[in-house]
Amino acid sequence: MSFLTLFTVVIFLVTIISLLNERFLKMPNDIALLAFSFSICVLLKLIGFILPSDGLEHALSGLSDFSFEAYLLDGVLCFMLFAGASKVHFNKFTSNIKSITLLSFLTTAISAALYGALFYLASYVFGWGMDIWLCILLGCIVSPTDPIAATGIMNKLGLSKNVTTVIESESLFNDGMGVALFAFVKSIVTNMGRENFALLMVREVLGAAAVAFAVSCVLLFLMKRSHKPFNHILISILAVSSAYVICELCGFSGVIASVICGMAFSYGMDKMERFRQVVDKEDLYSRFWDVIDSLLNSVLFVLIGLTSLRLSPSASMLQIGVAAIIAVLISRGVGVALPTAVSRTKRIPGGYNLAEYTALMTWSALKGGLSLALVLSTQSSLPPETYMLLLHATYIIILFTVIVQGMTTKKIYRVIERHKAKRIRKESELHCVS
Repeated sequence: MSFLTLFTVVIFLVTIISLLNERFLKMPNDIALLAFSFSICVLLKLIGFILPSDGLEHALSGLSDFSFEAYLLDGVLCFMLFAGASKVHFNKFTSNIKSITLLSFLTTAISAALYGALFYLASYVFGWGMDIWLCILLGCIVSPTDPIAATGIMNKLGLSKNVTTVIESESLFNDGMGVALFAFVKSIVTNMGRENFALLMVREVLGAAAVAFAVSCVLLFLMKRSHKPFNHILISILAVSSAYVICELCGFSGVIASVICGMAFSYGMDKMERFRQVVDKEDLYSRFWDVIDSLLNSVLFVLIGLTSLRLSPSASMLQIGVAAIIAVLISRGVGVALPTAVSRTKRIPGGYNLAEYTALMTWSALKGGLSLALVLSTQSSLPPETYMLLLHATYIIILFTVIVQGMTTKKIYRVIERHKAKRIRKESELHCVS
């Protein structure tokens, strides 16, 4: 299937689903795109099973052959991360830097290891025959929260600014940790060597930061010398794409570099606010990145739905799905609670106690395109049966977190807020009595 044909199919689905959702369902659009594109694929596969057709089989095969991982990791990911990072409130970010750092690095590592242990236990019970390192590899795939899902959905749920900043910033930064963990554990699984993880992280993070800051400083300097908004847009595109490419060539984290570029440009644009009000009265720069962010997010969620065509339904899928979901919730909860408890953080963001904060951060941890791209990239290095098991587990987690958790996060947030208000009221009453 040609690129133009695939693009036309995807844009057709994005348009139709978005129109129907706006008119009838009123769901968050990204969730609707994933849910309905997945449902359409299931329906088409069911029709093909009941009424076999060479034409339908050929069309479905063409859609499933699309290289999702290349599209995301080697194509649009840097621009989506840049657009998401540009929306993070810098002052809110710096005031919550400790919580964001813990969630981005320590929580991801703990969650990946614990997930591996839990899934290994399930594998032993149900006889799936997976070794511990394969299970930890799956943990590395599903532990990072997805920045695209988080920035695409959380902004529309009405959460407080502090909470939204922590969720978004963690999602943006923990991908570097997740990708580094994935590469390290994958090298063990495939017997390609065991690079020191600490050195790997230092190289990826510090190298990415150095490249991102250098590129951002040079191109922001050029931006100040231009009075054309179109040139500002071109400079921002060049900044994030060049930083990502340089990092990938040097073995640094292009993901982290894209995030740092986005935040650097956001900070730089704030400093140039008066200048921009004169030269960019219609705010074309911000409007451009808003459109790009919305368009690429919409396309991505439809492509995640279309990737379900690669699944091979089996009797064990229910067991795999239940085990995968339980393991990801438990590992995420422990991954949030443990570092927060031992770090002796004086002020948990939002004024929550440990239980409230853990519940919110666990339920709002959505998975999406990055996890899917990582698991798809293992196809050539794993046996087919093992690869399909990892794919099924990852895809079920993505569906559950985006659709079920994404649709109910606002309700959970309100329940936690009511609990927090009652707790604070009781604490105040006790304080007055004493």
